[in-house]
Amino acid sequence: PKMQHLGYITKINGAEIEPVDVITLGSPCQDLSVAGKREGLDGARSGLFKTAINIVRQMRNATNGKYPRFIVWENVPGAFSSNKGADFRTVLEEITETKIPMPASGRWATAGMVRSSKCEVAWRVLDAQFWGVPQRRRRIYLVADFAGRSAGKVLFESEGVSGYSAEGFSAW
Repeated sequence: PKMQHLGYITKINGAEIEPVDVITLGSPCQDLSVAGKREGLDGARSGLFKTAINIVRQMRNATNGKYPRFIVWENVPGAFSSNKGADFRTVLEEITETKIPMPASGRWATAGMVRSSKCEVAWRVLDAQFWGVPQRRRRIYLVADFAGRSAGKVLFESEGVSGYSAEGFSAW
């Protein structure tokens, strides 16, 4: 309820806005989706991912790398195969600011993790049906941790993930 709306993303300068701990982004999926024209990250809509990453970099530069600590990116599983997997590799490379090799199989796993000198990045495909949405809605969730090594812990050890019940909680 206290979220501040900053307007159109292309007009935001990350160095000029109040620093925050977490930036969430979900670039429009039409260009990455298997149901779309598959223009990938070069498409006008999904290309806004790079704009959002630029805002993150601006904020990190302005705060000497302190903020944001985390970014969370959400998108369709089609991002794994868009442009023969090169678009997901670009997502990883833009966030980590390092070269990431394509998997030997040519296909990205539905869950994984990479580390660079800048951050730790973990991703996982989750389905909203396990959180009360009455439909299958599979999405890639990616967490980057710039200040520690907890991205994998956030995605792989969370209490809210289907199949995991912490002590004291019962299954649905």
